[in-house]
Amino acid sequence: MKLIRFGELGNESPGLQLDDGRVVDTSSVVNDYNEEFFGSDGLKKLQEWASANANDAETISADHRIGSPIARPSKMICIGLNFSDHAAETGAETPKEPVIFSKATSALSGPFDNIIIPKGSEQTDWEVELAIVIGNRASYVSESEAEDYIAGYVLHNDVSERSFQKDRGGQWTKGKSSDTFAPMGPFMATKDEIPNTDNLAMWLTVNGEKMQDGNTANLIFNVPHVVSYLSNFMSLLPGDVISTGTPAGVGMGMNPERYLKPGDVVELGIDGLGSSRQNVVAYSN
Repeated sequence: MKLIRFGELGNESPGLQLDDGRVVDTSSVVNDYNEEFFGSDGLKKLQEWASANANDAETISADHRIGSPIARPSKMICIGLNFSDHAAETGAETPKEPVIFSKATSALSGPFDNIIIPKGSEQTDWEVELAIVIGNRASYVSESEAEDYIAGYVLHNDVSERSFQKDRGGQWTKGKSSDTFAPMGPFMATKDEIPNTDNLAMWLTVNGEKMQDGNTANLIFNVPHVVSYLSNFMSLLPGDVISTGTPAGVGMGMNPERYLKPGDVVELGIDGLGSSRQNVVAYSN
């Protein structure tokens, strides 16, 4: 299944994107795609409903705004420097263990919403990433059982302000968490839709120019390892999002460095997870 949320920011309704591209309303059977939904066997119930009713359900018009397919989770955890080519372009050593940082859940936005350059920013950057959505509470799980705790996968642009991240002291979180810095979607694909996460092409363009052209085959720490590793340090709750890292081609790694400016258009995609598009605008009161 492809889970989708539509409607105005903060007032989204749940839906499904069908194989023929139609989006149908599932609000009669689902309150939202949140921790309660994933933690109460919601995917199974939704699949049963969809098998019997989806073809006859109300179709949502194409002019509806598409929101993040996941309602605000308890946490968003990101893995840094998880592609060796990206680590190299930033001048960092290849990590021996996953580099972990958090991203504020208030950064979540829809896949076609604007990216707002933060107040005082001069180094807003892009990062195409594969994100994992947790389906069941995970604590101290092994790599071999990690897939049992995954609900699905989603396309994520891990937008980053490099000066906030590198030059302002402390952890990376402050460079990762501005409003609109987590465009997610257009949909969450359940794990049966993405049977192999080890060979997914991923790309990103700015104003039509290819910047990132990678593949999840080059992840240093793959999906099962990441889920298992994180579960040793925190409980992963249903609906939590884990973003697994970006390949080479970010603006910080260029010579000279290149960053987003108002008027730019960012487009990105991953095999099986669709594509998204964000216009870049300046911060305004």
